[in-house]
Amino acid sequence: MFNQLGVIGCGLMGGSFALALKKAGLVKRVVGYSKSPSTTETAKRLGVIDIAAESALLAVASSDIVLLAVPVAATEATFRAVKHLVDPKVLIMDVGSTKCDVVDAAQRVLGKQVSAFVPCHPIAGKEQSGVQAAEATLYQGRQVILTPLPQTDATLIQKATDVWSALGCQVLKMTPQNHDAAFAAVSHLPHLLAYAYFSTIANQAAGRDYLSLAGPGFRDFTRIAASDPAIWRDILLANKQEVLAQSQRFRDMLARFEQLLQQDNAQALEAMLQLASDGRSQWQMGQLPGARPR
Repeated sequence: MFNQLGVIGCGLMGGSFALALKKAGLVKRVVGYSKSPSTTETAKRLGVIDIAAESALLAVASSDIVLLAVPVAATEATFRAVKHLVDPKVLIMDVGSTKCDVVDAAQRVLGKQVSAFVPCHPIAGKEQSGVQAAEATLYQGRQVILTPLPQTDATLIQKATDVWSALGCQVLKMTPQNHDAAFAAVSHLPHLLAYAYFSTIANQAAGRDYLSLAGPGFRDFTRIAASDPAIWRDILLANKQEVLAQSQRFRDMLARFEQLLQQDNAQALEAMLQLASDGRSQWQMGQLPGARPR
């Protein structure tokens, strides 16, 4: 059990982590700080945190576990604000959706103290943001990716693994580079496409009429376009090279489908659709489909 959790960023992710640790009986006290004092006060009123800190530094003081749940663009500034109280024996984690930029920021700011930092990415979230949306079960049954640095203390890596496992998570490890490449493909590009596709429909002259006819398929496809724009602005910019690379692959595949349409090539079009359909079915059943022919 931890004596004190320091949460920097009392929104959906940080608030849910605090509630999860409390529910699991893993922490005695939670101290929280957010840039907006009203957020911190709301978190206290809702019982997400026990004490509202006046600064990020005070949230770290006396804590034996710290979670940074801030936008990835704010990571470096947050490290600078707390570096003077970073203890090599205290577990510090983040929940950022990109990892190369977060790791680079930690190395620039923390120096040798970076050994205390275990970069994390829990694959969890909701379209709703803010502490009001926080829930103790947000991470249950989810994957959490750890991307430790070579300098990261092995004891703290194990401690991070134990914490997330105790919350019902499956813990995986990979390099920051592999993480960012993978999530550009399966998360960041899909969000970009959802935003772009919804904007395409909504900005047409008859867009309102089209949207009035949209059913469950459209709702499912565009669901993630309701996510927090500021958060996704930061994620897309932080991982732009990998996102752009995946975007080009998508354009190439879309061009192949368009070419078959232009040619009225029903047989080849159905074959392409079947490949995608079979692959999606295999993935849904827990099987990994083979690579598509190029």
